[in-house]
Amino acid sequence: MKAFKPHLAGLAAYPYRKVDAPIKLDQNESPWDLPPDLKERALSRMRETPWNRYPDMHAESVRALVARSQDWPEDGVVVAPGSNFLVLALAMAANRVLDTVPSFAFYEAAARLSATPYEAVPLGAGFALPLDGLLARMAAPAGVAFLAVPHAPTGALFAEAEVRELALRARDQGWILAIDEAYFQFSGTDHRALARENRSVVLLRTFSKAFGLGGVRAGYLLGDPEVAQKLQAMLPPFDVPAHTAAVLETVLGAPERASEAAALLVAERERMVAALGRHPTWKVHPSRANFFLVRTPDAEAAFRGLLAAGVLVRRQDHLAGLGGCLRVSVGAPAENDAFLRAALALG
Repeated sequence: MKAFKPHLAGLAAYPYRKVDAPIKLDQNESPWDLPPDLKERALSRMRETPWNRYPDMHAESVRALVARSQDWPEDGVVVAPGSNFLVLALAMAANRVLDTVPSFAFYEAAARLSATPYEAVPLGAGFALPLDGLLARMAAPAGVAFLAVPHAPTGALFAEAEVRELALRARDQGWILAIDEAYFQFSGTDHRALARENRSVVLLRTFSKAFGLGGVRAGYLLGDPEVAQKLQAMLPPFDVPAHTAAVLETVLGAPERASEAAALLVAERERMVAALGRHPTWKVHPSRANFFLVRTPDAEAAFRGLLAAGVLVRRQDHLAGLGGCLRVSVGAPAENDAFLRAALALG
């Protein structure tokens, strides 16, 4: 394929293989669809929208609602068809990308796709933030550092003081610290104050988790207007379709629904973690997300045992430092009960 850039030769597809199972706890999705009343409101918006016309150039109507709901300057908001597009834009713009190991796979994939130099620092014991290693690497030529808070795929929550220290180094050295807050509704954390006081911090958020819109594909960035406008210019025009905008406008008008869903999932997470504490061989790692890691003596055997009981989870034992680990999304109570019955029956 001589027509393609050489750096794409070894590029692999995103590492996910679909498996069918009655109970799906493998992708950190919400277990609940949009409530019928909200879905009907969104469908009404779609019916009233002319489908023959292009949507807003840059999702201006949704941007305005996001800005209002987040108390953020509208010109510092970027809306995209999934926060992955924002990750890709940041990686394309960056001189280099800094990450942790393990981490959300698309940070590295975005860097590889855009031929941006990539470096990652292993997490410490107990999934601790490798602060010294990250700070040392940020002394080199500036780029973008990705940090998920809560962390993915571990669910760990890093100390606020450590995140602030990274943000200060980013400001002093000309870096961008991209804090991925995909799971912030489940942890009670919020880094808007940090991003307001430090122009080198941008926040990535998604509608896929607490809002329950994984199938709609939408996310947004909050940042300094100059940074936001540069990233907006890197996205194609009309990239948020009219039907997506109709759904987002609907859910942004009822933000309490996401808060209620998040609270229920947090309660279920704590119930599941407590129950698994009785398991004779599995160890549950603390989590502040809508998922948790379980370390088993044999990840393949545990995965297959759960699948035989109709429960699909995600193997993570291929990742550095996660030998024996499965990642379990928190589902609806009945789904979680089925998982616990199957898990506690496995040795």
